[in-house]
Amino acid sequence: MLKALTSALCAAVVSAAAIGAAQADGHQVMDKVHFLIPGGAGGGWDGTARGTGEALTKSGIVGAASYENMSGGGGGKAIAHIIETKDQGTLMVNSTPIVIRSLQKVFPQSFRDLTPIAGTIGDYATLVVGKDSPIKDFQGLLAAYNTDPRNVAIGGGSVAGGMDHLVAALIMKSAGADPNKVKYIPYDAGGKAMAGLLSGEIKALSTGFGEAIELARQGEVRILCITAPARLDARKDTPTCDEAGATGVEFVNWRGFFAAPGLPADKAAAFRSALAKMYDTPEWAAVRDRNGWVDIFNQGEDFVSFLEAQEAQIGGLMRELGFL
Repeated sequence: MLKALTSALCAAVVSAAAIGAAQADGHQVMDKVHFLIPGGAGGGWDGTARGTGEALTKSGIVGAASYENMSGGGGGKAIAHIIETKDQGTLMVNSTPIVIRSLQKVFPQSFRDLTPIAGTIGDYATLVVGKDSPIKDFQGLLAAYNTDPRNVAIGGGSVAGGMDHLVAALIMKSAGADPNKVKYIPYDAGGKAMAGLLSGEIKALSTGFGEAIELARQGEVRILCITAPARLDARKDTPTCDEAGATGVEFVNWRGFFAAPGLPADKAAAFRSALAKMYDTPEWAAVRDRNGWVDIFNQGEDFVSFLEAQEAQIGGLMRELGFL
């Protein structure tokens, strides 16, 4: 069900490269950008905002970047804030959860209440265990889950029924297990979820590949599988979830940026131009490769069309799994 979204994002990879090459002329586009982050430090939103700001400023496309973490309400606090303040110099980072949580009525707003700027990266999902876990691979996790799912707590950096929960349930369902028996432990942001894994509070973690790869490189965690259609260059020894036994699973979490409602067209164009230029810089390549991200670029109306399609497809999946 999610393969169409993966295909759409793959097509956007080509778009990102083409736009970056066409527009990268080295000129500064904006004096400054303020990034609003709807979660705590260490999570995927935080890493995306700070990594994007790093690339924009180091490449000279933007003069200065500032950052503000605003947790609360499953991301709803930050959404309400940018709607109320109408700050035209702010970019709010978000991702698939803005669609999921709007469907769940976690907050009353949706992407339609904002100015969608662009989708910028994709991050595949993973299931992860700690380095000292007796679980060595996905089949080991599946066996423990099938024996007693209540004893296999799986954590994530989103609310119950949110994206990390949805991904864990999707993987278990595709492996032939009951997705509704997932014992999911929510944390406020990926950094806290990872800490919960390393402290032994949970048996496994559902998270983004970009959030897990550095700790995996350091030997602190073991990535059991990746929801990519093929093995990733950044982690050739890690199987896809399909290879590991969760047949047909493909899922990529887009991340991108939104601005205040009613943003003037010239200001929206400036944000999009800055992000488009970024793709052709070595500063962005360093940030992207460090995090294991996939380049995408869906801007303006194309971004809105993608969000509408994702809303329809994920809504159907959530109803199938009993989350709606």
